[in-house]
Amino acid sequence: MATALEMDQTDVAAEVAELIARSRKAQEQIANYTQEQVDALIRAMVWSVCKPGMSQEIAQFTVDETQLGNYEGKFLKIDRKTRAALYDIIDDKSVGVIEELPERNIVKIAKPMGVIGALSPSTNPEATPVIKSIHAVKGRNSIIIAPHPRSKLTNKKIVDLMRAAIVKMGAPADLVIAIESPSVEKTNELMRQCDRVLATGGSPMVKAAYSSGTPALGVGVGNAVITVDDTANLDEAAEKIRISKTLDNAASCSSDNSVILLDAIYDQMLDKLKAQGGYVVNAEEKAKLQGAIWEDGHINANVVAQPAQFIADFAGFSVPEEVKFFIVPETGAGPDYPFSGEKMTVTMALYRAKDIDEAIALTNAIQAYQGQGHSCGIYSNSDENIMKLAFGTKTSRVMVNQPQAPSNSRNLWNGMRQTFSLGCGSWGGNGTNSNISWRDLINETWVSKPLATPKVLPSDEELFGKDIIEKIS
Repeated sequence: MATALEMDQTDVAAEVAELIARSRKAQEQIANYTQEQVDALIRAMVWSVCKPGMSQEIAQFTVDETQLGNYEGKFLKIDRKTRAALYDIIDDKSVGVIEELPERNIVKIAKPMGVIGALSPSTNPEATPVIKSIHAVKGRNSIIIAPHPRSKLTNKKIVDLMRAAIVKMGAPADLVIAIESPSVEKTNELMRQCDRVLATGGSPMVKAAYSSGTPALGVGVGNAVITVDDTANLDEAAEKIRISKTLDNAASCSSDNSVILLDAIYDQMLDKLKAQGGYVVNAEEKAKLQGAIWEDGHINANVVAQPAQFIADFAGFSVPEEVKFFIVPETGAGPDYPFSGEKMTVTMALYRAKDIDEAIALTNAIQAYQGQGHSCGIYSNSDENIMKLAFGTKTSRVMVNQPQAPSNSRNLWNGMRQTFSLGCGSWGGNGTNSNISWRDLINETWVSKPLATPKVLPSDEELFGKDIIEKIS
């Protein structure tokens, strides 16, 4: 006889199966859409959420529901980030022949994957569903979005707007479906039944995605480390660090978690950070702040993406009204130095290094604890230092003279791919280093024709080299 738990699991599986069936039916209806039809769809989807008045409404609605971040940050993401994401992919060819390699006589044809199962976190619930949806539809897929319970109403509101726009364009609404009453069980079941998992969220959900048995694209932990060297424009660096550290009250996993200042500019740069609203905590305040941010070894949800004044009150000390972020002097990295890890608050650890080599060693030590493979950055006008950092760190992205949080997932000032899903490679336990886009959500058929002139193997001396042959023979 089935237990109550088994019956509940059966009910969940049946509920998700019904959503998958609806989604698959909708996807089949656009499987042969032209490029023009696909691009008209994603234009309509983005316009439905970012048009004047609606983006303001969504931003406020998101803050009201989640109590995370701030209106300004949410508005930038739903109003600007969604537009930028559309702009980034609108001219991409995603239907038919998408690439030709004449030198190999190979042609690549794009094919849809089917039903994408996507996770949406509570920290970025306003733009994540939109960006994931347009990438899915750009590849002629359908998508089902499982939100964090804390942002389920925001997710439904956004999905409903996109569904209405899709219908007006003559396509089936079920190209985009929201799980309206989310649970861990439903999310896990979605990941088991869909054709491809696109996971953004906490480490447990990303691990579950990789364990689902379905091909999955997950992301690693963010713990960005930023170096400022003695060739940097310090005023520009201080302003951009403040922008990145405080964007949406540090809801982003790309927020500057640690900043390393070289000896030569340490005091001067620290003064500039303080002028930007940074507050250097003393030893007593550091202990209180640590107690507020971490609870039983985990980040306390009560302080995530909250303003500095709220966090200080919660921790039991006071700060001036003009304070925008905390600066915590630190020396080590690892579990005994929790401030070296991700904080999800307007708090950054501050390190001192004698030169770029020590900064690289510090970056690696910090990210070996958390954030390896994700992102780091540097403010510098020395190509030598920039490339030294890039070669010396285990990271997928090095952002140069740019605010990390709004830049590594692309912005109009750089050439990165626009996304909210940042692969971290094998360093972060991910299958890709990419800024995940529609290109990761298609299958490709390679058509190979014979070369006009077949290649001929060179002689052994040409292929292996005389020295190798003599040494190994």
